[in-house]
Amino acid sequence: MAAAKIETDDGPCCPICLEQFNIPRQLPCAHSFCEKCLQSHIATQTGKITKLISIKCPVCRNSASPSIKDRPTSEWATLFPVNTVLQSILPAKSKVDRLCDACNTEGTTAPAEGFCVVCKESMCGDCLKVHRKQKISKDHTILNVEELDCNPENVMKLAVGFTCPEHDGEDIKYYCKDHKLPCCGTCFFHGHKNCFNVIDLKEELPDLLSEDNPAAIIADMKKIESHLKKFMEMNESSINNLETQVNGLTAEIRKIRKEINDVLDKLEEQVKIEGNRIYKEEVIRKQEENHQCLSLIHAVRNSHYLLEAAHKYGSNLQKFLMTEKMNSQLHSYYNQVGEKYEKTETVRFKVQIAFPIKSIVSLSLSELGKVVATTSSNTLPLRCSSRSMKDFHVKKFDEIFLKVPTTGYTPFYYGVTFLPGDRVMLADLSNNQCILLSSSYQFITSHTLTGEPWNICVLDDQEVAVSLFNQNKIRILSVIGDIIRPVRMITTKYSCNGIAAAGKGKMVVNGYHGNHKSQWSLVNMRGGVRFTHLYDCPDYGNFLNYIAVNNMKTRVYVNVYATNSLLCFDMDGRKMFTYRPDNLRGPMGIAVDRYDSIFILGCDSDNIHQLSPDGSVQHVVNTGVPRCPWAICIHKSKDMLNITYVSDEKTKLCVYQLK
Repeated sequence: MAAAKIETDDGPCCPICLEQFNIPRQLPCAHSFCEKCLQSHIATQTGKITKLISIKCPVCRNSASPSIKDRPTSEWATLFPVNTVLQSILPAKSKVDRLCDACNTEGTTAPAEGFCVVCKESMCGDCLKVHRKQKISKDHTILNVEELDCNPENVMKLAVGFTCPEHDGEDIKYYCKDHKLPCCGTCFFHGHKNCFNVIDLKEELPDLLSEDNPAAIIADMKKIESHLKKFMEMNESSINNLETQVNGLTAEIRKIRKEINDVLDKLEEQVKIEGNRIYKEEVIRKQEENHQCLSLIHAVRNSHYLLEAAHKYGSNLQKFLMTEKMNSQLHSYYNQVGEKYEKTETVRFKVQIAFPIKSIVSLSLSELGKVVATTSSNTLPLRCSSRSMKDFHVKKFDEIFLKVPTTGYTPFYYGVTFLPGDRVMLADLSNNQCILLSSSYQFITSHTLTGEPWNICVLDDQEVAVSLFNQNKIRILSVIGDIIRPVRMITTKYSCNGIAAAGKGKMVVNGYHGNHKSQWSLVNMRGGVRFTHLYDCPDYGNFLNYIAVNNMKTRVYVNVYATNSLLCFDMDGRKMFTYRPDNLRGPMGIAVDRYDSIFILGCDSDNIHQLSPDGSVQHVVNTGVPRCPWAICIHKSKDMLNITYVSDEKTKLCVYQLK
């Protein structure tokens, strides 16, 4: 397979064939592909599934269905709309003749001569005649197709608004701030009428546009391109290094050639064959990875071309909707780049020689030695500077007095978390129980524990983990519907305070170690400790520890109550930064939002500190914060957070929105 070129700047290109578009067809997720490339992809999907009802986008893997599902899959590509914006900004030599949309739906092709501004369809001469004769369409404005070619401004003017991808033909009218989704009237009625923040786009579009930063999003997309190119360069370097290693493998063999020359000649030949085999396999794998990176580069580039076109030539609604769509794509791009850096591996060769040498002649060739390839992972921290790292402002929304059954003691909720379905679970240390609340914060049920629960975290759709402060244990609970059941108990060597999920099958737990030291550990679901890191922590306040993990599961944040500081480590225990401002006293709860911003509660300073992932302060909220805030949790898909605290011997919960 030919190596993918790293340097590319050819304008909009298809992420599949890596060439300039030939009839760009757009999927609902806004990714576009050549018509033939898309059809080939559909054919591949058809071979894997007996009855195909939808396909997966080659870039983001979102599902997409054609407008007419009963048509043969061999025609599906033609049923997705042409991306007229991309088509208009292609070089003239890359353009293709427009085809009649009406004839295309009948399974025939005819060159288009005109375009109906009202119907948004290209038409051939015969269809134009019929269109002009129809009473309902005789007054429609018809443009010559030449007026659209090479003119993205005309294209954007024609596309007055965007229709709902879920409900064909319905215009986008609303925007749900809770879910970050534009929606039509049907979407609003069926999925968003109970959301806190649904706004009318016609009324508030100017304000929304003022919040958008397309230049920053484009800068981030270019940064993703840079990271992907860096990844490809690493693979190319690895290929060259592999070749050097393979060529040098025989040097070790020649050192002992004098005594066992004949046998080592055979071994040398085997080493060459095996080494070259591994080399060829790795070259193919690395080049395939580079091809995938190049494909993603073109997808990213196409996205920022669309965004630039929308903001240069489009209406305000188009600018906003295109910005929102591109922003949603940004997280997928960062995740894909992050996955590549986490999975990239470097191969190392060495020859294993069987000893003692005197007995080597009696060994078979397979026993003499073999080439062993070892791998090591390379990581590169990624940071997004645009709206995906959103500059939130915390605004108090509601204050709730929780009416929950107790054993007689005032509840003290040291832990709080959102569960799937917007429910909330609390860890009540005073009464040794976990509390399950509905999405409207009404009591559902409780579960009694054998120890004092300090903190709580969600492991998956059905399980949560609760740290038992006074027992050095972690209780795993299943939460299915309204029923809480114990699953298993994990015993740890040291105290368990803060706890956070760290990826599939893993958790990070911190607590006091002794001798003025605290620790955080990476543990599995069976209690096995994969890693432990000690850090300085004075005896005073050594048990007031909370812990959090970023979304990529590459960084760990722990507070140190006694020193009024937050420490950040990578997963190998290397300290990344320390946050210790004068206006943070008694740091308690820590949470990370979906944009990787860090939120810290100052229990003694009565404030909330919001940090960027690199540790720089974004905001410090001093107003509207309850006295002695303790635990915090942030919704994973809605811009809202909960804080627990005790006031007048009553446990309360504050609900905040992130604006």
